[in-house]
Amino acid sequence: MVVCGDDALARRLAAELRSVYGEPVTLVVPPAGRTPGPPVVGRARASALLGRVSAAVNRATGNNGDPEPGFPDRQLEAEELTDEVLAEAGVEQAAALALVHDDDETNIRAALAARRLNPRLRLVIRLYNRRLGQYLEDVLDQAAALAVPGSGTGAFDASTTILSDADTAAPALTAAAVAGSSKVVQAEGLLLRAAERPPARTEDPDDDDPALCTLALLTDTATDTEGPGTAVPQLLPDEESVAAARDRGRIVLETVSYSGPAQPVSRSVPLGSLLPARLRWSFVGLVLAVVALAVTAVLTTGEHPLRAVYLTLLDLFSINEPAIGEPTSRQVLQLFSGLVGLLLLPVLLAAVLEVLGTFRSGSVTRRPPRGVSGHVVLLGLGKIGTRVLARLRELDIPVVCVEADPDARGMALARRLRVPVVLGDVTEEGVLEAAKIHRAHSLLALTSVDTTNLEAALYARSVDPRLRVVMRLYDDDFATAVYRTLRAAHPRALTRSRSVSYLAAPAFAGAMMGRQILGAVPVERKVLLIAAVDVAGHLPLEGRTVAEAFRPGAWRVLALDTAARERDGDGPPPARADRAAGLVWDLHPGYVLRAEDRVVLAATGRGLAELLGRRPRRTVPAPGQGG
Repeated sequence: MVVCGDDALARRLAAELRSVYGEPVTLVVPPAGRTPGPPVVGRARASALLGRVSAAVNRATGNNGDPEPGFPDRQLEAEELTDEVLAEAGVEQAAALALVHDDDETNIRAALAARRLNPRLRLVIRLYNRRLGQYLEDVLDQAAALAVPGSGTGAFDASTTILSDADTAAPALTAAAVAGSSKVVQAEGLLLRAAERPPARTEDPDDDDPALCTLALLTDTATDTEGPGTAVPQLLPDEESVAAARDRGRIVLETVSYSGPAQPVSRSVPLGSLLPARLRWSFVGLVLAVVALAVTAVLTTGEHPLRAVYLTLLDLFSINEPAIGEPTSRQVLQLFSGLVGLLLLPVLLAAVLEVLGTFRSGSVTRRPPRGVSGHVVLLGLGKIGTRVLARLRELDIPVVCVEADPDARGMALARRLRVPVVLGDVTEEGVLEAAKIHRAHSLLALTSVDTTNLEAALYARSVDPRLRVVMRLYDDDFATAVYRTLRAAHPRALTRSRSVSYLAAPAFAGAMMGRQILGAVPVERKVLLIAAVDVAGHLPLEGRTVAEAFRPGAWRVLALDTAARERDGDGPPPARADRAAGLVWDLHPGYVLRAEDRVVLAATGRGLAELLGRRPRRTVPAPGQGG
């Protein structure tokens, strides 16, 4: 395996391939002085700020100093990924190449050169531009098919997979803000989460909570050990193990739902936002004045009410004849009506200007509504924040964004979705207040600067100690230290600190093994992969029933893709649950998997490697890394 990158994702991916799959890895990185990263000043300030908080809580809550998990077998340094550099890295003999540079153009150039050097190479490319990624995937796959005669028969797997760390991490960050969990997978448009269930109570033996399946039994130090004093969870247990371990917590797979206040997306400007409250009250006062004049006219002149209202409006707009020779009461009412008409002119002019300004600013940004509550405050509309914003709005969750750069990547999406945005530096006083942080449900700090995210989280904690906080931090070690410190400082609050490279690396590693990875579910310090696999060619699946294909602790079939079956006219397979998003969940245990089927399964890293026919070497995982 060859990994080329310039940030933490490359090293995390190399560690995942080396320790989980047991694959030899060559890592290509820029020279030490050229490797981009977060600002040193920002990291230093964040570390100092965290140190002050940690010292006030407990010295033991800081970072444990564990070394970075896993190390590559070989490491090269190169400023550019030229043909010579790729050849020196062994691309011509490699099974897979991952291009995870932060620059799309660098990855595209290297992918074209690598496909030319080795048409049989599996490519995993990190691209933010999804539309460009689809075109590039088709071109590279076609180039591989033309370069190797007979490649269309499936004799080798030279697939090209386009992934984005933003897309991979966005569901986890979204679910952490909504449901307090980052263990989320998206399959065919359906958002799933791995929810943690407490141990079942003895007086309620029939636990009928809706769940698709049990993914893992949580740590029980009395029974499960992986060495002296080292407890591990039980992944993918069978039904007997689940029934016998009712005193243990478990991780179950279920759909993500949101029951909080909804914020419907409207393409039109709300009527209430066209005019400020003062103008609305001015109009109400003028209407009451007109009604009072009309009633007075009826009482003093004896006119019919409709005619009295009509004459009052004519006097109001100064288009009636002067009341010369008429009773004094009629003349006085005409004068008062003219005075009210003079007051109406500036109110109408102000209303017209306000409406024009509202429509003009409606194409730029919206202000947070005054009565908004139960919303998510999203800090940063960069690459990650844009993807998270889209996920939140798909779930119809109210969002208020905070962004310092008016030309940020996600501003166009915020304008199109009519999401309120507060423009300003979140570290300045009053910015979070403008986003109504005191009435928010959760805070998502997703800027690219650690000190900004940490400072915003600490300030939000001072405003509301129980506010749900999710932070994006640069590396996993620093995220672990922040999580432990804030958890100790606010034990009753929900705090999550996440490294994007930690969330994205398992999906990239699984794709390098040659199959589409839908997501990764962390279970304590282990990882479960959710993959879509063709049944054809896999003996543990083909011709077996769903129950027979289940391998406890290794893999489990979760769903069946019905799209191909319906195109062939075979119809859906027998199932105990309705179809959702083209997938059949909760399959009947007796259904026989056929070669033309495509299934979605949950597997450990080693289990997936075994299923794909690539049994990993026996290696000792690095500290903090599991299967």
